[in-house]
Amino acid sequence: MLDGFLLGLHSFTSLAVVAGLLGGVLVGYLVGALPGLSAGVGMALLIPFTFGLDPVVSVVMLVTLYMASEYSGAIPAILVNTPGEPSSAVTALDGYPMRLRGEAGQALTLSILGSAVGSVLSTILLVLTVSWMTKVALAFGPAEYFALAVLGLSLVSTLSGHSVIRGFVALLFGLLLTTIGTDPVDGIPRFAFNDGLLGGIPFIAALIGLFALSEVLVMLETTDEKPAPLKAMSGVLGQFSLLRPHGGNMVRSTLIGYILGVIPGAGATIASLTAYSVQRRISKSPETFGKGNPEGLVAAETANNACMPGALAPMLALGIPGKASTAVLVGALAIHGVQPGPLIFSQHPEVPYSIYVALLLGMPFMVALGLFGSRLWVKLTLIPRGVVAAMVCATCLLGTYAESNDIFSIWIAVAFGIIGYVLQKVEIEPAPIVLALVLGYMMESNFRRALVGSGDDYAVFATSPISLVCLILAVIVFVLPLIGSLMSRQPDTSQAGD
Repeated sequence: MLDGFLLGLHSFTSLAVVAGLLGGVLVGYLVGALPGLSAGVGMALLIPFTFGLDPVVSVVMLVTLYMASEYSGAIPAILVNTPGEPSSAVTALDGYPMRLRGEAGQALTLSILGSAVGSVLSTILLVLTVSWMTKVALAFGPAEYFALAVLGLSLVSTLSGHSVIRGFVALLFGLLLTTIGTDPVDGIPRFAFNDGLLGGIPFIAALIGLFALSEVLVMLETTDEKPAPLKAMSGVLGQFSLLRPHGGNMVRSTLIGYILGVIPGAGATIASLTAYSVQRRISKSPETFGKGNPEGLVAAETANNACMPGALAPMLALGIPGKASTAVLVGALAIHGVQPGPLIFSQHPEVPYSIYVALLLGMPFMVALGLFGSRLWVKLTLIPRGVVAAMVCATCLLGTYAESNDIFSIWIAVAFGIIGYVLQKVEIEPAPIVLALVLGYMMESNFRRALVGSGDDYAVFATSPISLVCLILAVIVFVLPLIGSLMSRQPDTSQAGD
């Protein structure tokens, strides 16, 4: 392993590799900050420019773009409630309320530092456990994925705000939306009145509508409202002290993010939702989550960035891409004649070890850019709300179209913007809808595949240890908040009169 790291470090003696690292970080910042342009899209757009480059330069550029875009999606999520990446929707739950209190600088600082800690610790875990964790990923079949999805949906009470009932209503509405599209087993269209719906509700368009365009409508109602005054920020080095209370939170969220990153299909959005839910349950002030609690922001950002090195584990060790971004990376390596899988460590050792070194060396540059840039980005909060609303609306519609090249996606975003606006008026959180859109299809498709594979034997969900444990945990996570809510509503009769 030491020889491999020395080989990876030697690659960075080349100016071309260093330039690839810096270029990947800068492009990644831009891609992540623009709503609709995910890491996978940014990597796909960059691949044609890597054809004539050395494989190590290409992979370093693409990996650092992937890393930087996972973080920079938090910038618009915090400043204008517009997630640049799908996983940043969880960051917006507490990041945007902090911005409304004038704490935009602190929120941005916590997000970049939490992301850095999650990414570095997860990279170390990747190096130490890459072979073992991929064996765990291979143990997941349809029954296990179904149980994992059910466990994720049971976390709805964490995202429901002050009303669990309203959260369930939003979750059920989101699950109904996941029935739109093509049947996952029979291939029959369901409720798809337009070709753009054959693949289901476009997730990016729905996300942008629920969070960003709905906020635009709210901004237009309050254009005369003055922005909250920005609170003073400490010096760049002094900003590191903000992480002091969050050590345990970051370690837990890193482990959650890495493990869920290794499992193909889970991804950063599920990782950030899970870490956020866990932190809320063990927090001393869970009632402040969703209202600007820094713990929630740190948990979400640490987990979604820790997920990225985890997603590289099955790709490098088995050649299995766990999500769209790693699938693009597999294609880029194939173009250069490098096949990910067990033989990559013996035939092309410079590639995986250059990835490890790039993740570790690129992080300080990304943090420096984030800390120094936050002083510039917070100035956006001082722009009049009407102007910000127009800029956000134009950016969102452009990003929605760029993601799919389909005008129908813009109409979907507008429709969900109106839905999100109505939800705000009736005090229903949109986060459970996002949870359902992420996990609903995964739950239905794997449920039916498990039954097909077992000959319609429902016992398949109980005979698998992983599936059984996930289902038991789902019941516990689902029932305990309901019991606590009912007990808190019971009148206190201990003080009954005499």
